[in-house]
Amino acid sequence: MDQEYQKEDEIMTVSEVAKYLKISEVTTYKFVQEGKIQGFKVGRHWRVKRSDLVEFIERQKRDERI
Repeated sequence: MDQEYQKEDEIMTVSEVAKYLKISEVTTYKFVQEGKIQGFKVGRHWRVKRSDLVEFIERQKRDERI
């Protein structure tokens, strides 16, 4: 499997997303629950695909509002 593809499909925890964005976990949970960052639940825990996180970052760079 291609390294780039694997990285794009990587599943991240809310904690990992918060560290990556350098924001609090509380803010990250809020963004995911509001749908600003696309996420999905595994049991009680939220997960985010890296590609969805990249999309969120690109929207922020363009200053798009959801």
